[in-house]
Amino acid sequence: MAIARYTASADTTIVNAFEANLITRGSGSNMGYADSLEVFSIYGQESGSAGQTQELSRVLVDFPIAQISADRTAGTIPASGSVSFYLKLFNAKTPFTLPQGFTLMVTPVSRSWVEGTGLDMDNYKDLGFANWMKSDSSTSWTTAGGDYRTVNNYKVVFPQGYENVELNVSNLVERWIAGTYTNYGFGIHLTASEEAYMKYTGSNGILQNLVGAAQSFYTKRFFSRSTEFFFKRPLIEARWDSRVLDNRENCFYSSSLAPAADNLNRLYLYNYIRGRLVNIPKVSTGNIRVSFYSGSATTPTGAKILLPIGGDVVANNDVNATGSYTSRGLYYVDVALTAAATPLQKIYDVWHSGTVLYYTGSFFPELMPTYASAPTFTRVTSCKNLKKAYSRKDKTRFRFFVRNKDWNPTLYTVSTAVNPTEVIQSASYNIRRVTDGWNAIPYGTGSQYSTYLSYDKEGNYFDFDMSLLEGGYMYEMKLSYYNDSIGDWQEQPQAFKFRVKE
Repeated sequence: MAIARYTASADTTIVNAFEANLITRGSGSNMGYADSLEVFSIYGQESGSAGQTQELSRVLVDFPIAQISADRTAGTIPASGSVSFYLKLFNAKTPFTLPQGFTLMVTPVSRSWVEGTGLDMDNYKDLGFANWMKSDSSTSWTTAGGDYRTVNNYKVVFPQGYENVELNVSNLVERWIAGTYTNYGFGIHLTASEEAYMKYTGSNGILQNLVGAAQSFYTKRFFSRSTEFFFKRPLIEARWDSRVLDNRENCFYSSSLAPAADNLNRLYLYNYIRGRLVNIPKVSTGNIRVSFYSGSATTPTGAKILLPIGGDVVANNDVNATGSYTSRGLYYVDVALTAAATPLQKIYDVWHSGTVLYYTGSFFPELMPTYASAPTFTRVTSCKNLKKAYSRKDKTRFRFFVRNKDWNPTLYTVSTAVNPTEVIQSASYNIRRVTDGWNAIPYGTGSQYSTYLSYDKEGNYFDFDMSLLEGGYMYEMKLSYYNDSIGDWQEQPQAFKFRVKE
């Protein structure tokens, strides 16, 4: 599983805007239970001795960093540097004017605050904490409108105004996890140049802003954690590359036509003990030796095969490759294989350390295919273990069988062999809610590889945590395969539907 989501643990809106009488400011109001969050700046709604008035709204939102840290300790998410964290906020439509071409600051809050239980976002009658003046019942902000750090600030531009926020905040989240900063969440507000101009040195929560704008930005809203819409709550999404790219089923002999990297084959050792992956005691997280043999139909025989330099082989004609630890109970090795005049049809891989032999596997390498013209791939995909329904508590592995659409086996093939699956090197999945087409898990085909499929000798697969989906709905899963011939992704026509129970 390469995606984890952490919904906001607290959020609220704080304002110094006027109440309906345009005299009293709602700087003591709280909106912790409101179903949306609001950012705005209103310039010149009234005028007075200090000139044109200023009214501002800011958002505070906090996340369960302790849970993220616990998941890292448990190995649910990878170590720092191997995972990216994204802040996601979803636009909430309003009947009011939507500003365009503005920028929001996303800034770490530097003081603890209380979410509160207010609901009133219009008349500001629900007094409570946190609010514009205080972070809790006994503590005032150092500066009205909230206390924020001056480092690790982010900017999000809204050209049309209705855009969502999807912001990489990995640097800050990693600081929170490490304890370099204490987590008090994010503050979200307009930039100083877009919050309303004000030349004023008094109090009442009015902020002097000599670089501010003599225009209004009213109003931008996001869904809060109190919203009824499951997928639109504020969240931090962790994304990482969890792929296992095991070439045991698609292993090729080296070709002079291929770049060095494409001549390498990656093979894995899966150390399953009593149904779970565990480290080999004497190897632990260290290196492991791998040798290769020809042999009879069932056992390796003869001398070790001489290996060309490349991957985990340090010298030409070496007889050992040095495998590496990748995660608990999982080891891999990268090797190239040179075909003789009569290529071996079956090769054995023997994993060992000194005189201790740990595992013997086998695979069937093929000559690298060549084409007289640009190939066109048309495939048929099926999900081998799809169920009609899943619980939100389920963590499941989806496995797929892929074949060419025009594959036409002989009677001999059907009668004597299991039809081998085609392995897709670059495949990605997407999950949508059937009732409205909501993109619950978008294709993650960027640098994090968060929705890419793994593969091994049984074909392509991926692991999925059903708690990412809202219960009580039908979902549709589709796959896309990358086609190098056209340099783009092609979504496959097959759709796999399942229901998630409450």
